[in-house]
This record gives sequence, C-alpha cells and structure tokens, in this order.
Amino acid sequence: METAIVLTSGLLNTMDAKTAHGLIRESNRFKIIGIVDHLQAGKDAGVVLDGTHRDIPVFGTIQEALHLKPVYCIVGVATSGGVFPESMLDDVRFAIEHQISIVNGLHDYLSERPDIRDQAAAHQVRLIDIRKPKLRKDLHFWTGEVLQMKTPVVAVIGTDCTLGKRTTTRLLLSASIQAGMNTQMIYTGQTGWLQGGKHGFIFDSTLNDFVSGELENAILTCNKETNPDVILIEGQSALRNPSGPCGSELLISGNAKHVVLVHSPKRTYYDHIPEWGKIPSLETEIALISLYGSKVLAIALNTENCSAEEAEEYKQSYETQFNIPVLLPLTEGCDRIVPLLQALKLDAQVA
Repeated sequence: METAIVLTSGLLNTMDAKTAHGLIRESNRFKIIGIVDHLQAGKDAGVVLDGTHRDIPVFGTIQEALHLKPVYCIVGVATSGGVFPESMLDDVRFAIEHQISIVNGLHDYLSERPDIRDQAAAHQVRLIDIRKPKLRKDLHFWTGEVLQMKTPVVAVIGTDCTLGKRTTTRLLLSASIQAGMNTQMIYTGQTGWLQGGKHGFIFDSTLNDFVSGELENAILTCNKETNPDVILIEGQSALRNPSGPCGSELLISGNAKHVVLVHSPKRTYYDHIPEWGKIPSLETEIALISLYGSKVLAIALNTENCSAEEAEEYKQSYETQFNIPVLLPLTEGCDRIVPLLQALKLDAQVA
C-alpha cells in the first residue's frame, strides 16, 4: 500500500469528515500515516474519532506532515453537494508542488480546474477524481441475471444519511469472515473504494439509467470471482430521505432479500434539518422494506447523543418490539448476526 495523508481542514470531529473516519478505522488501499486538521493538531486521529489510539498523528498544517514523505494526499471530507472546500486548495497546491498526488472524492473535480491541472502536469503528479463518471462504453445496463443467482444478498440500509452504514457493513464483513465464512462486500461510495473495496461502484456518480446495471454487474462479478457464501451491499442515503431517496435499487435491482437496518434513536429530522421532515418510525420503515419483498434481519444502532445506559435501553426495547437482534456495532461488534448469515448460507445450499 502507498502512504497517504488525509486533509480534513478543521472538520475531523464532525460528520462532514466521514471519509476520513472510514480511512482512520481501516484502509486496504492506502497506508494512512497522518491527518491534517488545525483544530485537532497534536492528537491521535483514532482518539479524536472514537477514543481508540491508532498511531495516526494529526498535524496542524500540511507542511508539518511533509517529513512523512506521503505518496498521496486524500481529501477526507464529504461536503454537502460535493463542493470542494476553498480552504483546502492551498494545501492541495502545496502537496502538488512537493510531488504528492491528490485523491479527491468530491463531485467538484480537481482535474477540471485548469490551474490545478496544469500544476499537476508540471510536477508530474496524478489527480485522481474518484467520483468522475464512467464513460458510456464502460457502463452496464440491468439484465435480470441477478434474479437467477442463488447467493444470498444482504443490504445494509439506514433510516437516514451519515449513520454508519458503511462502517456497519465492514464490521459485519469482518465478524463473518472471522467465523469462517466467505463473505464479500459491494461498495457503493467513494470511501468504500478508498478503503480498498474490490467490487462495487460509486452510486451517486452513475448516470441514473445505469445505476441498476452497475449494481447488478458488481454483484455478479463478485459472485463469479469469489464464490461467496453471502454478499453484503453498502447502502446510501435512505429510502425516504427527500434529499436523495435511495435503497430500493438494492432491494429490487440487487435482489437483496435481507436487510440490516441502521437507525439513530435520537435523530428526529432527516440530516438534522427540520425543513426536510421527520424521520418515520422504525416500525413503518420495516413495513416498507417488507413491501419491497425483503426482510429485516437485524437493527444496528447509531448511538449518537446516547449514554451507554440509553443505548442499552433502546437495544432491549427494539428487540422486544421487533423480535430480531439489535446490534451496537461500535461498542459490541456484530458477532450476534453471524448465525443468521450462516443460516442464509445453508438455506442457499439447500435451494
């Protein structure tokens, strides 16, 4: 893996830095050797994230991180609308001047800024805009072949954005692999690619006509290349989030007949914005998923703003109400769902 530093520009301890958060927790594509964030300088990035020391230092400026000799500089924020933060451009220019290639996961492409593009060419470094759409010749249209596939598919979807769907998916992946299963993951966002995902596509950079086809192709390719016991799909947004409703494609086009539903008990409004409307109840979300022909296997809780006692109370309450496992992924892991995934594997073998 090539070494990389990550820019967060004062946002490291906010939800806008979820790309950085994923890379701090795990990356199989880049070796993360430092974070640049002036508000958290001097700390360990893992401690800032969740209290776990991960030996990833936070620097106040990119100049301070230069002695690490990174090969790449990754833009570690996911802004609203994917707009590139102007405050980061000086750091990008500085990195390019010191022959560090840039990896950008925003919709605002650096390769389409003439000054940045020319500077990169002059210093012979790469500008990697992850979210640049594929060419038409590289896109796939949905064929229906996925409907004939016997491998069980589990979608990890949420009741809102930024709940930890990707993190939950990776924890499910890790728990089942440790239990001896051949479980694979389909990534659907830029951070999933950055973390080293081998099968997937970037959902919100794909022309709408080809979303279903790209999803199907990723699943079928994964199935043919790895012969998995179970395939997990990382969800995006939420079924009823008005800023970008998403999830039905996973259930219908991806033929995901099972779901792990991620929910934040104390979050009232979509994206915390009252004007966007209240998040419907878990009961109605589970009912909606069933109308799509899929079954919720378990609930995973994002315990933002909850004390440990409150998290446990929500867990017990939901388990009683819905009679399915309720997971606390970050504090208790996802081992409790492994028997359910193993059962799906056995059912598929019998079928």
